Amino acid sequence: MLTDVAELLRCPQCPPAEENGLVLDGRTLRCPRGHSFDVAKQGYVNLLAGGVPRHADTPAMVAARERFLGTRAYGPIRDAVRFAARRPDDSSGPLTLVEAGAGTGYYLTGCLADDDRGIALDISPAAARRASRAHPRIGAVVADTWAGLPVRSGVVDVLLAVFAPRNPAEFARVLAPQGRVLVVTPLPQHLAGLRSALHLLDIEHDKGSHLLERMAGHLDLVAGTDIRFTARLSPASVADLVGMGPNAFHVTSRDGGPTTSAGPRDGGPTTSDDPTARPHSATPSATDRLDDEVAVEVAVEVAVRLWEFVRA
Repeated sequence: MLTDVAELLRCPQCPPAEENGLVLDGRTLRCPRGHSFDVAKQGYVNLLAGGVPRHADTPAMVAARERFLGTRAYGPIRDAVRFAARRPDDSSGPLTLVEAGAGTGYYLTGCLADDDRGIALDISPAAARRASRAHPRIGAVVADTWAGLPVRSGVVDVLLAVFAPRNPAEFARVLAPQGRVLVVTPLPQHLAGLRSALHLLDIEHDKGSHLLERMAGHLDLVAGTDIRFTARLSPASVADLVGMGPNAFHVTSRDGGPTTSAGPRDGGPTTSDDPTARPHSATPSATDRLDDEVAVEVAVEVAVRLWEFVRA
């Protein structure tokens, strides 16, 4: 709930150098300069400086993500992130965790233990609504990673960015002295067969090197682990996997469900749980591919890398 994390937030309308915190007054967050932000009845707060952008995940995309992740098809990724967030030798006590591009809060909730508290940041109000009820010690905030995190400096023990946009300078700013950033990105083989069959978005071939280039000067790499496994997906789960990410935009299947897209992905302004990608051109037959190619349970290769960074 926001009551657990309000003291960690800072006003997005005040000059960043002032580090003006927010205080929860009833159902309103207020800063010393008089800026105020009403808490929605669902329990989240919108700290966007402007309106919600068109690329924000829709309620249908969030629902698809919730169904897909509920199958635990990506459970091994969540388990690996949780293990990295809570190392066996970590005896520092309760942690403060933040997830950028949190979506439903699936990975953040998997990391919380004991008296930990978490902040779920997402540019989508629909995602924030869902994340606000994911765990009693999560506060959900609508915010744009690219515009800056509405989080006070030096207060975050673990920051997660799982298939999500990254702002290295802001990530470094909010980290506590011993804090860590955990990033998950897709490897080139990730969902390769499915992407080929359905003409979905391609994955940037040299994504890892580009990630390290962007992090340079802000965050230092301390570890990298590849996670590979095979997931068996029903046709409904395949539809949800496609529908929860950037492929959900623009092109629909015969029953109205999403199939492919020429929209942006990870590394650009988006918050979905699907791979960083560059677009194929959608073909006239793409609207039928999901129905034609996935009629029975399929085995898909999941291949991602978990990166661990500390402040430079």
